[in-house]
Amino acid sequence: MLGKIYRRFDLLLLMVLSFLGLFVIIGFSLPLNYEYFLFRKPIIGSAFGLLCILGMMAVLLPKECSKIFYCKKDITREESISSNNASFIFGLRIVHGHHPGCENFSSHEFRIKGKTFCTGCTGLLIGALISLFGAIIYFSSNLSIPTFFMIIGVPGVALGLILPLLNLKQTVLRLLINAFFIFGVFLMLIGIDSLVQSIFVDLFLISLSIFWLFTRISFSQWNHRRICHECENKCRLKVV
Repeated sequence: MLGKIYRRFDLLLLMVLSFLGLFVIIGFSLPLNYEYFLFRKPIIGSAFGLLCILGMMAVLLPKECSKIFYCKKDITREESISSNNASFIFGLRIVHGHHPGCENFSSHEFRIKGKTFCTGCTGLLIGALISLFGAIIYFSSNLSIPTFFMIIGVPGVALGLILPLLNLKQTVLRLLINAFFIFGVFLMLIGIDSLVQSIFVDLFLISLSIFWLFTRISFSQWNHRRICHECENKCRLKVV
């Protein structure tokens, strides 16, 4: 599968660094002595909560997300996003479907009452919502989380990273993996925070989660280009 990346060594480097960071986080779970910081939980909880909120805003107002696709000169980007792909909420135009109306992208979107929704963005939104509420509960209390929470989160992150390489056709499964990707980060965070109680390790994991998300988006964009590159049909919408 990696051989199909068309010599994109930059993407390969992102994936290698992402999994290296995942192994480093697992290494931090070893029984070592870390410096205790009194305000660790409020700081980490606020940082992670802000990250979830910013992520949800990016999903609900995906100005950059819709730029994954462009239209040729005889058609504008606004024309490529039909009323089925966008809704108006409190005067804001929210784009919730941004893939071409092509059967090759059928598993990348789903329909509800005639409206199309991006499977990936919706899954990330659900994962961020659940993680935000979970973070509020954990970081505002004295809960002690078992280590296996972190163990459960590891495959969630790993699956989320390699999802663009799997070429899954099941829409529901794609949505669940995207949601589990963000929720997996949350499980790893509270698991390792409860275990090592180190603000340094927590901040490192939060920073690493941003890198993981960047890697996930980069591979997703590459996958979109690959699908159009391998498609024999001629259409007016093409991937950059």
